[in-house]
Amino acid sequence: MVQELFTAEELEQLERIAAQYPERQAALLPALWMVQRKYGWISLEHMRAVAHLLQIPYAHVLGVVRFYTMFHTEPIGRYHVQVCTNVSCMLRGGEELLRRIAERLGIQPGERTADGLFSLEEVECMGACGGAPMIAINEDYYEHLTPERVEELLEQLRHQALANGDEAASA
Repeated sequence: MVQELFTAEELEQLERIAAQYPERQAALLPALWMVQRKYGWISLEHMRAVAHLLQIPYAHVLGVVRFYTMFHTEPIGRYHVQVCTNVSCMLRGGEELLRRIAERLGIQPGERTADGLFSLEEVECMGACGGAPMIAINEDYYEHLTPERVEELLEQLRHQALANGDEAASA
């Protein structure tokens, strides 16, 4: 199972990460990030493999993945849109941004577009209160947004996907 999920080089990398810590369990977050970067999400099979590799209980890995919202337990879109609706963003239009994005993409939070290009998530504070309202698309933050600017961003991403030859973007 582990050999099917990871290359020999990746297994070596995981071992190097684990060797940096006095306890193998301390390498859990870096190992999970590695898995998510490779697969885009962390399945139960991935969690079992990480638990086996780090020699820690599977239940602990599962608990960590479910606790941290930055880990995805289902496939997400190429462009994962996270909309903050916590106090600062809510007061400055975050809920309206969420509504407009959901309407524009034809999905609700927790869903992915049929073409797999976008996924949407409502999140609590992402630590950018001074730039409210804000969203994150993958790892990039966009602050001081208006509904019109968000629609421009989504259209730019769709065009970017088309330019990169992504057939799903034309759907």
